[in-house]
Amino acid sequence: MNSVRVRVNERLSIREEELSFAASRSSGPGGQNVNKLNTRVTLYFDVANSPSLSEDQERLILSRLATRISKQGVLSVVSQRHRSQSANREAAIERFVELLQRALEQARPRKKTRVPFAARQRRLEAKTRRSRLKQRRSQKATGEE
Repeated sequence: MNSVRVRVNERLSIREEELSFAASRSSGPGGQNVNKLNTRVTLYFDVANSPSLSEDQERLILSRLATRISKQGVLSVVSQRHRSQSANREAAIERFVELLQRALEQARPRKKTRVPFAARQRRLEAKTRRSRLKQRRSQKATGEE
């Protein structure tokens, strides 16, 4: 049996069976829909027990998405933007993929740069001018007394 997979990036795709959904009443637009139908969708993904994730991926997701993950290790994503449950389900999956992509991004290493010589010179000259100004002030103060 070939299961449907949600593709996160070139190295990671998650089986849709690993995702669970819950529908509830939405507070968004929809007129009487809001009062009658469960259009808000919450997507749940068990990060801690997912067979699709490597240990490194799991660690990155748990640390970078800590505010969205419960103590049991379950990530939740809510969508109530649309008036239909199916549209909100798709929006929740899209948001889930975006969150995982950002959490798994490798930070580019910082290139070391140097302060330009001219900037160093300007800073030192400004310090020297300020120092002379303060010295002149203190000489005036001691000379007048």
